[in-house]
Amino acid sequence: MADQPTATEPKYVTDALIADDIDAYLATHQHKTMLRFITCGSVDDGKSTLIGRLLYDSKMIFEDQLAALEADSRRVGTQGQEIDFALLVDGLAAEREQGITIDVAYRFFSTEKRKFIVADTPGHEQYTRNMVTGASTADLAVILVDARKGVLTQTRRHSYLAHLIGIRHIVLAVNKMDLVGYDRATYDAIVADYHAFADGIGIDAFTAMPISGFKGDNITAPSTNTSWYDGPTLIAHLETVELDSDAAAAQPLRMPVQWVNRPNLDFRGFAGLIASGTVRPGDAVRVLPSGKTTTVARIVTLDGDLDAAVAGQSVTLTLADEIDCSRGDVIAAADAPPQVADQFEATLVWMADEALIPGRAYWLKLATQTVSATIHQPKYAVNVNTMEHLAAKTLDLNAIGVAELATDRPIVFEPYASEGAVPNKALGGFILVDKLTNATVAAGMLNFSLRRAQNVHWQALDVGRAEHARLKNQRPAVVWLTGLSGSGKSTIANLVEKKLHRMNRHTFLLDGDNVRHGLNKDLGFTEADRIENIRRVGEVAKLMADAGLIVITAFISPFAAEREMVRAMVPEGEFIEVFVDTPLAEAERRDVKGLYAKARAGQLKNFTGIDSPYEAPQKPEVHIDTTTMTAEQAAERIVDVVIGDA
Repeated sequence: MADQPTATEPKYVTDALIADDIDAYLATHQHKTMLRFITCGSVDDGKSTLIGRLLYDSKMIFEDQLAALEADSRRVGTQGQEIDFALLVDGLAAEREQGITIDVAYRFFSTEKRKFIVADTPGHEQYTRNMVTGASTADLAVILVDARKGVLTQTRRHSYLAHLIGIRHIVLAVNKMDLVGYDRATYDAIVADYHAFADGIGIDAFTAMPISGFKGDNITAPSTNTSWYDGPTLIAHLETVELDSDAAAAQPLRMPVQWVNRPNLDFRGFAGLIASGTVRPGDAVRVLPSGKTTTVARIVTLDGDLDAAVAGQSVTLTLADEIDCSRGDVIAAADAPPQVADQFEATLVWMADEALIPGRAYWLKLATQTVSATIHQPKYAVNVNTMEHLAAKTLDLNAIGVAELATDRPIVFEPYASEGAVPNKALGGFILVDKLTNATVAAGMLNFSLRRAQNVHWQALDVGRAEHARLKNQRPAVVWLTGLSGSGKSTIANLVEKKLHRMNRHTFLLDGDNVRHGLNKDLGFTEADRIENIRRVGEVAKLMADAGLIVITAFISPFAAEREMVRAMVPEGEFIEVFVDTPLAEAERRDVKGLYAKARAGQLKNFTGIDSPYEAPQKPEVHIDTTTMTAEQAAERIVDVVIGDA
């Protein structure tokens, strides 16, 4: 055993590692509860400094870290302060250079009573999405306010987001009290201002305290500088606040299935994290969305079977009956199951530089479920300063709004917010992912299902697509010609139909210009309208293919996501994408309709190739290079593919 440090040596984590009874020390810390919280607020309110102070005062800094911190503090210059606590958290070079927080920094520390994970979130508006990321797993939010500046826009924004995400415990930390002489009137005015705002957004209660991260006032011990304050210190409050996990255990059982555990033919279990409730062998459960019921046979873990498992534990459940259950399903209490629906109202926090495109399909990930979801035009956006509901056609970066969405199949869910209850983060919170870039574009909360989704059912038909195709003696197909305006799509499509007609094939041609005279005459040429144009055409093409027809379409269809959306509508192998590849310069030279000239002159807005993008197919079934092939040759090649596939 190493010698104990002398009285002059700093007492940090190394003390614990050389304790006389390491086993007892580890056992004590293993059974402590865990609180996750965030610090947020406006720029330079002292969030990083506060966390650095918490780490320092809780003896969670190693000696080599302390030495490096002191060296960094001297290098950046800290106005006479021996240690710049913010440097403990601001890890990015850009953060240290600018003295701000950009990314979310997670830090761990503990006290004698509880363990903590704290997320230091950035104050700049442009990094609001980072704040949402940090808040998504938090039980408590520490909203910092600079005593010199009072409640600012970002204070309101972050408070609104914390409340929206369902954080029930709010601490208003009026920081830098040392810079206002610990003036009580200043503190009281800030608390009153925040109280008025909090009431307006539905925050029923919060805990206010005057602090100084720089000096350590009311952080771990009561400060003599604020003798007029008789509330708890920050650490004391963090150690005693109620945990959401405790409340979650009292809710009905919910366990999203992450993995079907099948190591051999004699064992089949369903692994996942219990989101809420308690489960015991013999409990009646319901598997959703199928609705099948059974009972729990065993609760299996690496350390052996359990008599019970509660929210927060990862386990494998085996069921008494052989019922269909796979990843994405939810095992729930049989007598209190969650809901199943495919249309919802949701609140969105938009996190991408590219604005929301109504009508476009995104991946929606909720718990272990991944589905395709289409977002409608927002009902409104929220002004976080005034709480006004503003008309909105889209949502830009950091915007918050409410919109309806539809998924391609029913999902298991619960409303995110329930009156007086812990938020249903597992089955109510989701993210949206761009299908092309795989970038997360939004975080969302499901408000409620649209009841009409439960009242519309597929009608069983005795004569289906197979019978229609057999009658026509052909295999249905959707031949989708895409390319720039003037590329020759309509000419080639017309030739393809003529050739197939001479071969006694049953066809129908949908042309981009023709459908805009009827079916889509209400649509313009904005990005959202183009998406809706293709969606409608895709649905029509699908119905015609169900009737056994070979459907030929000629549309610019500039966006890859929408072409993939149509591909997903029909059975695999029946969508034949044809890229009519014509260079922009050649398409402009042809310019039969004079459209490019108008677009270049600014008389025609949102024209593909000029001021609206065209996303060329990466792996089309047929690639037609019109600079080397005639229209006749192109049509022959397409027909060969269609007939060959048939």
